[in-house]
Amino acid sequence: MNGMNRMKTWRWVNESATDRVIRVLGGLALGYAALALKVPAGVAIALGIVAAVAVVTGFTGFCLIYRLFGLRTCPVAPAKVAR
Repeated sequence: MNGMNRMKTWRWVNESATDRVIRVLGGLALGYAALALKVPAGVAIALGIVAAVAVVTGFTGFCLIYRLFGLRTCPVAPAKVAR
């Protein structure tokens, strides 16, 4: 660590704090839209699914799409595992 105060992160976290906040707030907004707006049932279900995925990925910090494309918005490099 060389005396530096580094933020600990898990190996699987690939989203920055900003990305995570945006996902949670966006997911909550989509969830509200799915429940409050008068939209067809199919649209409400689709909005609900997208909202749930956004909130879950925001809370966990892991996005499978980012992983599949090798993307990473988290500024901290993943911790190295001793083998």
